[in-house]
Amino acid sequence: MSDTRQFRLVVNKDSQPPDISGLYLITDQGDDLMGRVGLALRGGVSTLQYRAKDMAYDERLAEGGELKRLCARFGTTFIVNDDLQLAKELDADGVHLGQDDGNVADARALLGSGKVIGKSTHNLEEAVRAEQDGADYIGFGAVYPTGSKIVSHIPGIEGMRLIRGTIKIPIVAIGGITAGNACRVIEAGADALAVISSVLSSPRPEIAVAELLLLFNRARPFPRGAVLSIAGSDSGGGAGIQADIKTITLLGSYSATVLTALTAQNTRGVSSIYGLPPSFVCDQLDAVLSDIPIDVIKTGMLHTPAIISALAERLGERKVIIPMVIDPVMVAKGGASLLEREAVQLFRDQLLPLAYLLTPNVPEAERLLGRTIKNEQEMEQAARELHALGAANVLVKGGHLSGHLSTDILYDGIRCHRFSSERIFTSNTHGTGCSYASAVAALLAQGEPLLTAVERSKLFISSAIRLARSLGKGHGPVNHFLAARELLHIS
Repeated sequence: MSDTRQFRLVVNKDSQPPDISGLYLITDQGDDLMGRVGLALRGGVSTLQYRAKDMAYDERLAEGGELKRLCARFGTTFIVNDDLQLAKELDADGVHLGQDDGNVADARALLGSGKVIGKSTHNLEEAVRAEQDGADYIGFGAVYPTGSKIVSHIPGIEGMRLIRGTIKIPIVAIGGITAGNACRVIEAGADALAVISSVLSSPRPEIAVAELLLLFNRARPFPRGAVLSIAGSDSGGGAGIQADIKTITLLGSYSATVLTALTAQNTRGVSSIYGLPPSFVCDQLDAVLSDIPIDVIKTGMLHTPAIISALAERLGERKVIIPMVIDPVMVAKGGASLLEREAVQLFRDQLLPLAYLLTPNVPEAERLLGRTIKNEQEMEQAARELHALGAANVLVKGGHLSGHLSTDILYDGIRCHRFSSERIFTSNTHGTGCSYASAVAALLAQGEPLLTAVERSKLFISSAIRLARSLGKGHGPVNHFLAARELLHIS
């Protein structure tokens, strides 16, 4: 009797080399390397290359072992630079070879077929040869001048474009890459960005990594990037989570939501609020994050100290961070308090330090700092003080001040940037803050750098106010639809 069972070929995935993409971090030899690398891995580093040529072998073996264990905790690929013996003894995930530091065949023979082998290249000829020799990826550069090593040849962006059309294996762009120039490198075809100082010299390595990783989304199809809004519901549809969904969707990203409270409100004001249990808020959060790849989290009305504390704990304990745009919603347009009084201090202490971008208007900044803000100079000082409390970037919005221009001030930890538009005198401004913060979150999720995201969001919200049409008997909503159409037409 013949055996009619069907047999399947089972592929051992563990033998496949790791994928090289995203952020490729190369170590330096500065103080507290483990601490800085640990923070960087929390930002989402996909590959870590250990480079320490000036240390004794035993020291490199010990330090490399610590780094490998750290990478294992985060699921990060661990690569040793140049030293085949060290890579073998550490059982690293692979090795990266300089142009004059060994060949791919020898590395493969020593380390085995399941390890990843990379090769430094500087032109098309070297890149083609590395691919033909069996390299799993190539490092290509220098793309820009760099202070980490002496560079005699800089093929630049054009060199990257040239090899991208020929090379099929992943390309890691190397040399002088920062958040300010990375967009051009990604658009030229880089699969990964190799960085050192732009991350490890940052006061917030995890934020520097997360910021760079978002830029890769600019190459994705629409809807581009996903934003999770954590906010309250506005039954009138002009603000809150409804405004967030409209903004995020109309600007071209995917919107997921976590509700914190239900409000009975219309254009004239809020008549009642029903806060949801913190446990259910966290259940929604866990359900979304366990399944949907969220790029940016945007928070709005959080309402109670218990919800703030629960969210801060849940998001703060995540192994890999998600950049957060935090809009400290405190008072509704009609004057109703949306944040319980005792929640303000808890917000300052627990949630504010998690912000990639904090977006208070002047009254909210005043409440957070406990003092009045009367002009742009005081807005700038407020942004600096809120940054000192832990927010990586702070956007103080000046719509509540007087004057011909409405100016917002962004402080990025180094300098202040001003974004101004003509002030529009209208009562149809319901949902302005929610929509502005959601626009920034959506554009960040789409791979726009922070300055560009804020600049374009300022254009969006200014248009939304200018194009608003009266609806209801109080503060009418802004016009999300026409503002989005106008912004996308401009871009």
